[in-house]
Amino acid sequence: MKFFTCIFLLSLVLCVTSDNWAEKAGKFIKDAYGGATDMARAYKDMREANWKNSDKYFHARGNRDAARRGPGGVWAATVISDARDFYSRMRGRDKADRRADQEANRWGRNGGDLKRYRPRNLPRRY
Repeated sequence: MKFFTCIFLLSLVLCVTSDNWAEKAGKFIKDAYGGATDMARAYKDMREANWKNSDKYFHARGNRDAARRGPGGVWAATVISDARDFYSRMRGRDKADRRADQEANRWGRNGGDLKRYRPRNLPRRY
């Protein structure tokens, strides 16, 4: 029985290592970090622009940029967006506004056109 258990474990190890799981995990982590950076950049730009009705645009842009990095970026964008929504709910923010934010987040993550949320006369650099 011990012999078969050892063979099974050895086969399992060989299968896992042959699939480059460490390389895939490293890429996921790198993409997640990059996605979090994209989200932070969108937030910084939103604060810097201080433009009326631009909130949804920056939500969509941050999520789009993060999602373009791959599965890790999508994960980071989802986690950050959901955490921001939870924080907004705890602070008593309007439910309709939170729902609109989440819709903009999904729109960006799914590759939607940002023109839908871009406010008039927002400087081009954003």
